[in-house]
Amino acid sequence: MTVTIATEHPNQPDVVALIGLSDEYMASLYPPEGNFAVDVDALSKPDISFLVGRLDGKAVACGAIKWFDDGSAELKRIFVHDDARGHGIGRKIMAALQALATERGVNRLYLETGPLNVEAVGLYEALGYRQCGPFADYEENPHSLFMVKDIQQQGAKA
Repeated sequence: MTVTIATEHPNQPDVVALIGLSDEYMASLYPPEGNFAVDVDALSKPDISFLVGRLDGKAVACGAIKWFDDGSAELKRIFVHDDARGHGIGRKIMAALQALATERGVNRLYLETGPLNVEAVGLYEALGYRQCGPFADYEENPHSLFMVKDIQQQGAKA
């Protein structure tokens, strides 16, 4: 089993299919007004870095960072295919995203997830994320859980 994590363009057939699975999963948990996932076009913009996790060459995970001008960033589109769970790929994606943020001098990472994403919330908490209020353009709503992690003093550890 070979796991690779690399910056890639999101507009590849296998990655688009993976993002589609993420959309389906989120739609099964939350109503449309509770889904804040960005599409492939938004993931392709210069203010976003997009990572793909591959297991033996197959796209099985992804994650992105939206860079803000204030020295912070938002993690987006973190997803691991059901078939790839249990291999530590989610942790590897998170570590790679945090390493990218550290390289760019980011001091604070935010993310928005849903309270029904119990496994993801557990991972984020285990990695040092804590709940916070809405950030950027988000508003308080029952479908969102906002989290933050200060990373400057912690280096690239995840």
